[in-house]
Amino acid sequence: MAGFHTKTFTLHDDYMTPKSAWESIMKYIPDDKVIWDAFYGDGKSGQDLRDLGLNVIHKDNDFFESDFGDLVISNPPFSKKKEILQRLKELDKSFILLMPQNTLNNNYIRELFDGEIQIIVPRRRIQFLKNGEEEHPKKCNFDCFYYCYKLGLENDINFLW
Repeated sequence: MAGFHTKTFTLHDDYMTPKSAWESIMKYIPDDKVIWDAFYGDGKSGQDLRDLGLNVIHKDNDFFESDFGDLVISNPPFSKKKEILQRLKELDKSFILLMPQNTLNNNYIRELFDGEIQIIVPRRRIQFLKNGEEEHPKKCNFDCFYYCYKLGLENDINFLW
């Protein structure tokens, strides 16, 4: 993982989400929506979501020039979180985004969504996969939440048990 001293964050945006991370939140994903997995990565995430029975659009398109589906479910590049959230707010698009826990502390998320974000807290740290590898040899050293917008979850903070 990149450190603050290396200034190489964009070199580390190629970590993929394991299927288990999507399986764990299935009860929160509406099954009547067309899902847009907006960040292509290695292409496996879209297939994982389809394997879970969801109707998924997953193309290698430029996110900032595209708009598909009813609900975005994805693990976005962490180096572009602010711009991605701004774009989703402009589109008024429902989403479930897997992002670092500390995203919640940024002023921009508060300014953009002013209390409209709901959170799903994973049971344990998600061990992301390096693009092209089946396993990453190092353990993830930070926590992530699922940030939800316009899903109408019963609680604002939801813990996976």
